[in-house]
Amino acid sequence: MHHDIADLRQFYYQRSLGRVVQRILRDRLVSRWQPGGCTGMTVAGFGFAAPMLRPYLAVARRVTALMPGPQGVMAWPAGMPNHSVLCDEIAWPLETGSVDRLVILHGLETSDDPSALLAEAWRVLGPGGRMMAMVPNRAGLWAASDRTPFGLGRSYTTGQIETQARRAGFVPEWHGSAVYIPPSDRRFWLGSAQMWERAGARISRVLIAGVVLIELSKQMRAPIGPGSRVHVPSPLEILDGVVGPRPARAPTARNLQHMQKK
Repeated sequence: MHHDIADLRQFYYQRSLGRVVQRILRDRLVSRWQPGGCTGMTVAGFGFAAPMLRPYLAVARRVTALMPGPQGVMAWPAGMPNHSVLCDEIAWPLETGSVDRLVILHGLETSDDPSALLAEAWRVLGPGGRMMAMVPNRAGLWAASDRTPFGLGRSYTTGQIETQARRAGFVPEWHGSAVYIPPSDRRFWLGSAQMWERAGARISRVLIAGVVLIELSKQMRAPIGPGSRVHVPSPLEILDGVVGPRPARAPTARNLQHMQKK
């Protein structure tokens, strides 16, 4: 089962709870990837990552919001040239190795083939490129609530998403958590969300977050196997070019006449 674009848009742009979640997740992303550090880069998002990408519009060389077909697509950002595109979830209209930074939000948990999705993410990332995956926390309250997008699809623990990412060839660089308030529209929780985020970052073992975050990198290894090798000659091979003493040449007629005159 996939998300519906109308439900996602309503949650993140019309509900107060969704706007708070949007701000929390975007702040966590920006704390890892400062917009200034992404100047001139190609930034992409898959699923419903558009709310996370806005800080990079002014500095990145290109920003693309990829939205899977079963979910649907919306024009984004509002009032600006469109940066969103509808695509197959395992065949993105991006060149291999063309992306520097990639965000996946509401993409993995509803994917029909998470392994193929991660393989496609690996393909579009360039060497040294980084991906931030945001998925529902299996131990959190949000995964058990169907009133938010985090209650749809599969949920993960940090270990589960890390293992799946390693199988796809990624290298885990950092993991964290976010959204410590319960999935409630009450003003108390909305107004104190930032306080709970600060507290949760310090005592995350006690406070169970709603979202697991993991930052992954694409590291290219040197090829192993047959190929061009450097040939280091052995001492015997070096001496092969050294020949024994050459015999003196027989004297020519001119040399004999010169020797007789002497």
